[in-house]
Amino acid sequence: MKPLSGLKVLDFSTLLPGPYATMLMADLGAEIVRVESPTRDDLVRNMRPQIDGQSAAFRYLNRGKESIALDLKHPESAQVIYKLLEEFDIVLEQFRPGVMARLGLGYEQLKAVKPDLIYCSVTGFGQSGDYADRAGHDLNFLALSGVASHMGRASQGPCPLGVQVADIASGSHPAVIAMLAAVIRRDRQGVGSQIDISMTDNSLALQALLAPGALNGGEQPTYESHFLNGGGFYDYYRTQDDRYLAVGSLEPQFKQRLLETLGATELACLDDMTLKLRLQAIFITEPLEVWQQRFANVDACVEPVLTIAEAADHPVFTSREMIQQGESGELQVASALRFDQQVTPLAKSAPLRGENTDTLLTRAGLAESEISKLRDAGVFG
Repeated sequence: MKPLSGLKVLDFSTLLPGPYATMLMADLGAEIVRVESPTRDDLVRNMRPQIDGQSAAFRYLNRGKESIALDLKHPESAQVIYKLLEEFDIVLEQFRPGVMARLGLGYEQLKAVKPDLIYCSVTGFGQSGDYADRAGHDLNFLALSGVASHMGRASQGPCPLGVQVADIASGSHPAVIAMLAAVIRRDRQGVGSQIDISMTDNSLALQALLAPGALNGGEQPTYESHFLNGGGFYDYYRTQDDRYLAVGSLEPQFKQRLLETLGATELACLDDMTLKLRLQAIFITEPLEVWQQRFANVDACVEPVLTIAEAADHPVFTSREMIQQGESGELQVASALRFDQQVTPLAKSAPLRGENTDTLLTRAGLAESEISKLRDAGVFG
């Protein structure tokens, strides 16, 4: 039995923050039911490449889940949700503040039906405050929280990242933490919870090493101004073949091994920025493969910058079985959460939109005639 077996979540989210959060929970055994619009597609479903009619990204984010299609604007949809709620623990939603309430599905409305409900809202700017109703994306949240002010190069300014830090690290992860904390609270105190996750708030909170100093008289961090953001030799270095090495040799013992491996121990007395320039002059003289071989057995925090395909074949991941094959033969990143030294097998493939509607409603106690009536009324689209 997986750790979250028996926990049930109604997931009203799309795109990335909510689906990633519920994927983590599904991997741990929770039952996740996606409540999907019958007419408005989750944009991630239509990305490329496609596998069996859904994108590889969608199949990853929504593995192990079920799907019910409901037109939430239909007046009878709320009654269907109220019926489903009888057996569910958590509602996760990602609409702008007030949208769920206008649909009859706000926290107070659902709490009246299920007093111990755990209700988690993930938004860009939270449920209150001056920006609560404002639109935004990952890039905007990082900009407003100060993260982008020191994430880039002095010569170029901020740089967009390929990983959505605000969406996942400031949205998905704190949402999972808060939902599971609320489950513990409910089990101990018998009460539900309303959870407000602001991705901008959590992006500000992520800056654990820089924000405290900046708020208390220290200098404001900017590009390449700190030893962890390129203001020292802790950095990426271009090689002869236009690839890169990551050099993280901060501690004295690692720095010593770095310089010994390069045959450049005389550089130990240089200040960090001068050392950085000298290291770049050395690394540019050979291709990445040469440096990989030279540092392969040296414990100095020096590693190649790999592509995703290269990473998938690297021993650091193959030895941990982090790439697994899905039902249709596609490769997926496995769950990185492990219990009892066991590799978590991949869950079943992501559902098609509305694939489990009849089954879920039947399980909730609706008769076939009631389901047919709802279908004829257009509740399912």
